Amino acid sequence: MKSRPAKRLTIYVGEGVKWQGKALYHALVLKLKEAGIAGVTVTRGIEGYGKRNSIYAARIIDLSYDLPVIVEAVDRAEKVASVLPEVQAMVSQGLITVSDVEIILPD
Repeated sequence: MKSRPAKRLTIYVGEGVKWQGKALYHALVLKLKEAGIAGVTVTRGIEGYGKRNSIYAARIIDLSYDLPVIVEAVDRAEKVASVLPEVQAMVSQGLITVSDVEIILPD
């Protein structure tokens, strides 16, 4: 198998956070697609807490509206670096991480 180095951009936000009238996670997906990022996935957390130390959980009786949402994007380092300033401008509430990853490609 072939492999190559890449960067993973991970953005943690609340499900209820908005950006120009849209859900922030959706606006981020649109921005990353517009920037030509190779792949993006949004995952809705079932439980978590952040800076405010409030625990948010999805329970049958208590369906929280502001569950944690994770937006992950993977691409070449230069592509991630090029879109990072725009992502930072959009995320006023949340956390952004960038990490090294290795992409494994099928032969």
